[in-house]
Amino acid sequence: MITKLERTDARTRPDEHLRELFSEGFPEFITADHVVKDYIGRAREWFADLNLMLIDDHEIPVASGWGVPIHWDGLPETLPTGYTQALVRAVEGREQEVEANTLVICGAIVTPSLKGRGLAGETLKALRRTAGNTGLEQVIAPVRPTMKAQYPLTPIETFMRWTREDGLALDPWIRTHQRLGARILAAAPASQTMTGTVAEWERWTGMVFPEAGDYVIPDGLSLLRISHSTDEGIYQEPNVWMRHN
Repeated sequence: MITKLERTDARTRPDEHLRELFSEGFPEFITADHVVKDYIGRAREWFADLNLMLIDDHEIPVASGWGVPIHWDGLPETLPTGYTQALVRAVEGREQEVEANTLVICGAIVTPSLKGRGLAGETLKALRRTAGNTGLEQVIAPVRPTMKAQYPLTPIETFMRWTREDGLALDPWIRTHQRLGARILAAAPASQTMTGTVAEWERWTGMVFPEAGDYVIPDGLSLLRISHSTDEGIYQEPNVWMRHN
C-alpha cells in the first residue's frame, strides 16, 4: 500500500472514510475534558499545519496524527502536566506571541483494519519531519498507554517501568515510540481530567453507580470517582511523557 501525506484540511473527505478511520481508538468519555473543549477549536484553526493524514493510493485516509507547538526549555520538571496543559500552553503561547520550539504530538490513529502495518510509526515520523520543517527543534508526546486499562489500580509511575524481556516497554504504544528512538521522560498522572454527571458516566460506560466511591470502568486507565452528593463523576487520565530524538 502506497501512502502520501496531506494536511487534514487539504480537502473535504467523505463521511464514510472518516467514520472508518475514527471508528476505534478512544472511549466516549475522552471528550469530557471541559478545558480541552475551551481550547481545541483555536488549536485546530491555528495549528492546522500540524494536523496530518496519510492517504492511500485510492485517496482514502488510513492514518491521522496531530500536534501543537509550545515553548519548552527541555527540563522534565517544566513539562506540561499532560495533554490538556500542553494544549493550553500552545494556544496561550500563540496569543502572547511566545516563540515555540517544541512539537507536542497530541495523538495518532490508524484505520482499525490496517493496524499492525506500521502506519502508526509512519504517522509519528511524518509529524517529526513536519516539526523539523517548521523550525521546532524538539518533539515530545504525552503517550496514552493503551495496555494501562488492564491495570487501572497500578500507578502510572510503576506501569511505565514495566518492560518485556527485550528491554522494551510492556505497553505496545510506548513501544511504538521507543522503536522510533523515543525515551520515557516522566509520568503525567493527571494528563487530562474528565468530569460529568452520574447519569452521563453511566451512559458513557454502560455501568450503574449505585453508591459513591471509586470504580473500575471500561477502557479507563485509572479509577472513576463518583459522588452522588454533588452528582458528579471525576476521572483523571494518566499519560507518559516521551521525548523523540
